[in-house]
Order: sequence, then structure tokens, then C-alpha cells
Amino acid sequence: MKYQWILFDADETLFHFDDFQGLQLMFSRYDIDFTNDDYIKYQSINKPLWVEYQNGTISAKQLQHNRFQSWAEKLQVSTQTLHNNFVTAMADICSPLPGAKELLSSLHGKVKMGIVTNGFTALQEIRLQRTGFSEYFSSLTISEQVGIAKPDKGIFEHALNAMGQPEKRQVLMVGDNPHSDILGGLNAGIDTCWLNSNGQTQPEDITPHYQVSSLAELQCLLSEQ
Repeated sequence: MKYQWILFDADETLFHFDDFQGLQLMFSRYDIDFTNDDYIKYQSINKPLWVEYQNGTISAKQLQHNRFQSWAEKLQVSTQTLHNNFVTAMADICSPLPGAKELLSSLHGKVKMGIVTNGFTALQEIRLQRTGFSEYFSSLTISEQVGIAKPDKGIFEHALNAMGQPEKRQVLMVGDNPHSDILGGLNAGIDTCWLNSNGQTQPEDITPHYQVSSLAELQCLLSEQ
């Protein structure tokens, strides 16, 4: 195989990430019916915070605090409590994307695999355990722990260092977000594969080495390498 290492994003690359469903479950445990309007308001705060986080202008803790601040005041609990409850709810509804198990199983023993994610530590670890995916990965790099988020090449440099500094030409980054996963991989000088399962238009200034529409298609692509 051409690659010795394959790095994966987590959310919407290996795992479903339905935060609306997760928020509904979390707030139902407070006897609150979290509506679509509530979600729109939440996202109006959450989305800009993620941009700031990926740009390195706020920390993971600031993101976690700010997006739940108004709800914490309403419920008279701490923002940390709500963040923890959200992680628990997301873990309770977690499921792998179609083809994830088959892909990882087919690659296991042939290449080394790692995860590079901007997601938060607690959720990543719980999901890997519950899905049985832990055994597949030799490296887990989480922005919350590193203090740098994709697309900054620093998080990839941290991952490559933990991986024993393999040759960059032997490393492939796979992810669904062109602005963090693909741009980040390109910034780090490694090959990239965009999992474009929703038929998005490719950004003009970001060109992945490969593009696939499903994990099954990626499995076929890698089997031919």
C-alpha cells in the first residue's frame, strides 16, 4: 500500500454527529422540550465560536462555556455541568457512519491508523470504547489536549511527532470538512482525501488529492493503492 499511516477526522467521518438530537436528549433530562427554534438560536452562538476556536482565538474551555451560558443561567447550573451532560447525551446516541467498521477492519494490520480531531476529549474516548474502534487506532490527537485546532499545521505536527515522524508522503488525512481536515492536511504537507458524502461544491482554494462520496468508496480506493 502507498500509505503507512491513515489519519481520520472523527465527527461525520467515522461517527454520526447529530448535535440537535443530542441537545434534545440532554434537555429532555431537564424536562425541557428543546425545539428547532431553540437549536437555531444555539447554532447562532455555537457556529461562530467554532470558527474562533479553529482560528485559535478562543480556547476549548471558552467555547464550552460560552455556548451554554444562557441555558446555564436559566437552569441555574454551571456551564461545565451542561457541557458534561451534552457529552453524555452525544455518547448515548453515537453510532458509526455506514462502512466505518468495514473500512477500519479491512485496513487493520495493513496500515497504522490515527485520529486527528477538533472534537472534545471525553466524547472521543467514550465513542471509541463503545463502538469497539479503540483497537484500530495507534494514535489519538485531540485539539482540546494539544491546544491547537485544525486547520493549523501545528496539530498535525504534534500527531506526526507522536507517530514517530513517518515520511509525510506515506501519510493520508481523511475528513469531511474541507476547511479544517483537508486544508489542515495540506498545510501540514500530507496527502488528503475529502469524504464528500453530501455532494458539496469544492472550495476554489482547497484541492484534495482524492475525493470520495462514501467510506465504501474510500475502501475501494485504498485497496487499489
